[in-house]
Amino acid sequence: YTVIQTKARTTADEWGENYFLVGPYFEHNVKTQVEACEPPNPAVKKAMDTMKSQGCQVFFGRWLIEGSPYVLLFDIGSAAWNLDRWKGEFWDVSNIGIPFHDREANDAVIFGSLTAWFLKEVQFLNLEIFKPQPCQQGKKSFGMWLLFSSFKTVFKEFDIDKEAGERQIYHRYCMERASVHCAHVFTTVSQITAIEAEHMLKRNPDVVTPNGLNIKKFSAMHEFQNLHSMYKARIQEFIRGHFYGHLDFSLEKTLFFFIAGRYEFSNKGADMFLEALSRLNFLLRVHKTDVTVVVFFIMPAKTNNFNVETLKGQAVRKQLWDTAQSVKEKFGKKLYNALLKGEIPDLNKILDRDDITIMKRAIFSTQRHCLPPVTTHNMIDDGNDPILNTIRRIGLFNNRTDRVKVILHPEFLSSTSPLLPLDYEEFVRGCHLGVFPSYYEPWGYTPAECTVMGIPSVTTNLSGFGCFMQEHVADPAAYGIYIVDRRFRSPDESCNQLTQFLYGFCQQSRRQRIIQRNRTERLSDLLDWRYLGRYYMHARHLALSRTFPDKFEMEPSAPLKVKCF
Repeated sequence: YTVIQTKARTTADEWGENYFLVGPYFEHNVKTQVEACEPPNPAVKKAMDTMKSQGCQVFFGRWLIEGSPYVLLFDIGSAAWNLDRWKGEFWDVSNIGIPFHDREANDAVIFGSLTAWFLKEVQFLNLEIFKPQPCQQGKKSFGMWLLFSSFKTVFKEFDIDKEAGERQIYHRYCMERASVHCAHVFTTVSQITAIEAEHMLKRNPDVVTPNGLNIKKFSAMHEFQNLHSMYKARIQEFIRGHFYGHLDFSLEKTLFFFIAGRYEFSNKGADMFLEALSRLNFLLRVHKTDVTVVVFFIMPAKTNNFNVETLKGQAVRKQLWDTAQSVKEKFGKKLYNALLKGEIPDLNKILDRDDITIMKRAIFSTQRHCLPPVTTHNMIDDGNDPILNTIRRIGLFNNRTDRVKVILHPEFLSSTSPLLPLDYEEFVRGCHLGVFPSYYEPWGYTPAECTVMGIPSVTTNLSGFGCFMQEHVADPAAYGIYIVDRRFRSPDESCNQLTQFLYGFCQQSRRQRIIQRNRTERLSDLLDWRYLGRYYMHARHLALSRTFPDKFEMEPSAPLKVKCF
């Protein structure tokens, strides 16, 4: 979804009014994101009318995103009565059978058949290069995700057909492999998925098309640094409440690390991250450093509601703030009056007994008889939660002696939250380091988003983003991109490498971190669709030249390389 949405403007600039997106109809999305309109092309309108006359619901409009592309949406449910016939036709041409209980695969057959029907009716092909997905609906299915993630052994010892069959996704694997071999041009998102495709789908990608973002750069370099300071202060306010009674560390010497994404404990590298944090905690304590690290896990899980202790912490923080403001106001008036009289006030008398009593009560209210919670919510099944179980095993319970503090926030961030009222982008800008030691990541938008915001990040050479940065940046670590080797090293060696990255980051001075953020933000040009869009452009031109060789000639040269650092 993010890929299609962000690159729409670049593609619309290239193709103009001839750019159409075809997809499935979901009413709740269409009502808020699509402006209905009449098709500008008579052939498109006639094809839609033909399909509607035979009982299929077809919708046309403009998608309200940058570029405002036209979208043609098919209601899959309205055409479901054709499923058996289309599955039979699919069997006749491919000998691939689709089980009746696999709804997503059945939806893919319906959607593919509707698309083919439409293209036949419209009598012209506005070719969009096939890009393989486990299902042609822009969302990876759980079953096919298992197939991709199981690609972790020596290829010659890996029986793909057997593995797909044991996971009951053999038909999906066959559908994808057939689609790849029938496509005029086969693209994939990164070198990691290109290697997978070569061995699993038995075809080398014609073009690797890295994912980009629409970059909006500030006119002055210091502006994004100012945003970092502003949002860091708001995170510090949350920390003051969450750790009330245990706030015996300096917030000025506290670093904020985070990991975010779907709750895939091993795939996203949360297991290795926690183990590295345990080792980092040991190093910081042994070397008696005054740096404290607070680590956020932003991964949605099943919860009941907010943790009472966490809510209480924010209430205590607010109460202390109100008390301080009240005393400050009285203190300020007395100081002001004394200065007007030309006197130096007696600091022993400027606070009366009532003020001291109020402050003592405020101090007593911060007393705490338990440790700060490691999670902000009540987990429904905390006894079987992988992150909490690992925290119990390694003993990171937010003790006073711990230099690494852990906070699991099992919900996506929102500016309306009573705990941490920040949107994801604001939160990322306020942190010092994003850590994403993924074991499997076709691309990896989270470290890319950090990069364009000028926030250093940790990635791996098993993610598309990590491979891309290794290829285009001579010294990624100098630019705030730390790449953990999870491909050619053992898990323990990779964990040690991650620990060293984290410890080295903790040893940087504030000035060094500012300089590094400036260097990280410079890499954002590498990830702009204005540069990376050329790979999609090359793929489309290649498809046209292969489909219509008499009308389109393809230059023999490869697509232009993006700039390197």
